[in-house]
Amino acid sequence: MKLYAERLPAALSQLLTDIVVVIWVYLWIRAGLWVHDMVQKLAVPGQKLEDAGGGIAANLADVGGRVSGVPLVGDQLVKPFNGAASAARALADAGREQQEIVDQMALLLAVLAVSVPMALVLVLWLPLRVRWMRRAGVAAAVRGEPAGRDLLALRALAGQPLNELAKLGPDIAQSWRNGDAEAVDALAALELRRLGLTGSGRRR
Repeated sequence: MKLYAERLPAALSQLLTDIVVVIWVYLWIRAGLWVHDMVQKLAVPGQKLEDAGGGIAANLADVGGRVSGVPLVGDQLVKPFNGAASAARALADAGREQQEIVDQMALLLAVLAVSVPMALVLVLWLPLRVRWMRRAGVAAAVRGEPAGRDLLALRALAGQPLNELAKLGPDIAQSWRNGDAEAVDALAALELRRLGLTGSGRRR
C-alpha cells in the first residue's frame, strides 16, 4: 500500500488532512480528560464527608473504649458513644459511595465526549484513507505492465466522468477496444492522475 500520493498537490492535501485528523483526535482526547477532571471535582464533598465521618467514628470509638472501663456503669455509658460512632461510620460510607458514583460519571462522560468525534474519524475518514491506499498501491504495482495499464484504462472508462473522457477524444472507447496503445496509455494516465500517481512505467 502507498501512504501518500506521488503528485505534490494531492500529497500535500493528504498530509494536511492527516495532520488535521491527528490534531482533531488529540484535542478531543484532551477535552475528554478535561471533562473527567471537572466531574471528579464533584467528589471533593464526598471525600471530606468520608474523612470527617471516619475521624469522628474513630474518636468516638476511642472514647467509648475508655468509658467502658468505668466500673459498674461502663457498659451503659459506652452505648451512646457506640451509636454515635456507627452513625459517623454511616456518614463515611455515604461519602465513599458518593465518590464512587462521581468516578463512574466522570468516566462515562469522558468516554461520551471522545466517542462521537472518534466515531466520525473511524467511520468517515479512515475507510476512505485505507481504500485510497489499497487502490493506489495496486495501481502503482501494475502501471508498468501492459496488462496493468489495460486494467487502469478499463477502470478509467468505467469510473471517470464523461467530460474527462471526452477530453481524450470522441472515439476513446473505440480506440481502447481496438487496442490502440496511445488510447490505453492516455486512459491509464487519467486514472493514475485521479489517484494522485504519476504515469511512470512504460508500456512494453
